[in-house]
Amino acid sequence: MKIWTTRDVLAFAAEDFKKRGLESPRLEAEILLCHVLACPRLHLYTEFDRPLVEGELNTYRNAITRRRNGEPAAYIIGKKEFWSLEFEVNPSVLIPRPETEILVEHALERLRGGHRALDLCTGSGCIAIALAVEKPELQVDAVDISEAACQVAERNASAHKVSERFQVLRGDLFSALPPEKRYDLITANPPYVAEAEMAGLSREVQNEPRLALAAGAEGLDIIRRIVAEAPSYLNPGGSLLMEIDPRQTEEVVQKIGKPAFGEVENCDIIKDLAGKERVLAWQMPDDLAPR
Repeated sequence: MKIWTTRDVLAFAAEDFKKRGLESPRLEAEILLCHVLACPRLHLYTEFDRPLVEGELNTYRNAITRRRNGEPAAYIIGKKEFWSLEFEVNPSVLIPRPETEILVEHALERLRGGHRALDLCTGSGCIAIALAVEKPELQVDAVDISEAACQVAERNASAHKVSERFQVLRGDLFSALPPEKRYDLITANPPYVAEAEMAGLSREVQNEPRLALAAGAEGLDIIRRIVAEAPSYLNPGGSLLMEIDPRQTEEVVQKIGKPAFGEVENCDIIKDLAGKERVLAWQMPDDLAPR
């Protein structure tokens, strides 16, 4: 009977994933094996000749099969890193993307000593929790329409020890809030995929919650509502930062943002590291009359 070592199973899985067109086959093979063996990646190389016992082999085979079937690795291992923090993820929440860190970076710059933030479509809570971790004085409300997503966000807030300053509210965008609430910052990574484009997404993305992806015929249904209502919930000088599909920039800035926030110059267009227009940021005037 063949003895399978760490070297053997990694080589097998990486080659299998490569044949199936995965973008980073070796990395994914390593991530799954680290999860099975409960070890850091370095140990895979310091223990290349370590034989796997039957239970480990069976668990790794199962993980490989799930990945072959298009299930994202993050769901298989149950976690994803974002902003150098580890977040629980499962099929009820969108998997955090590195490009969304641009939103967090610019949101922190715009807080300017503000103490109240709102994160809409919070999912795993990664944006809201990253802000709370970076700003110990910040009180954060996080809203999601999915009860399962709210539960994930609450567990992540607890894991990162910000629960005392972090309130999860289940509801449909601003309807989850009392009308008198005001914030220094509102963030959102809303659904922005057009219905007609859903079928063309990768198998991995199609395994993520449709509720967090699809947003009507143009992908703008949720964005329209957020931009239209946000000014009523922002303090003077407060900002709205929202992730979008780069192809939506002109439509959102000119036809959606301008009626809500005034002149187009009030909107900053922020590019990600790939040079794509990823985040839009609007700021209320400092001299805004109290509502």
